[in-house]
Amino acid sequence: MISQLALTVRSMIPKEQQFFKTLGARIAQLRQEQSLTQQALADELGIAQQTLAHYEVGRLRIPVSLLPGLSELFAIPVDELLGLKNGAGKRGPTPKLQRQIERLSRLPKAKQRVVMEMLEGVLSQAGR
Repeated sequence: MISQLALTVRSMIPKEQQFFKTLGARIAQLRQEQSLTQQALADELGIAQQTLAHYEVGRLRIPVSLLPGLSELFAIPVDELLGLKNGAGKRGPTPKLQRQIERLSRLPKAKQRVVMEMLEGVLSQAGR
């Protein structure tokens, strides 16, 4: 008997396999940049940790229905999550900086002030 997982991987053409491996690696990288465990992200998405692990290595196809949630959690557009945005000619903060700003905006106001004061101190010293 062939497992469901083996059937899923076998049913993908090589181009699909590469796409889902790349997408899974991107999700793993974004998750790690936000210091999230697989379990924490899986809980946010309402899926099992083992399922997320399979997505991250490209063994399973990520359902399209999860993309908006991932996009929101990582504070990036879906097209960027899919690797469709190359950033050429793009103006504004880098994606990582943008995600950090998003995370900062979700902190309580008192913690935001502390971070802003620290940032101001570092920037004023760098401007000397």
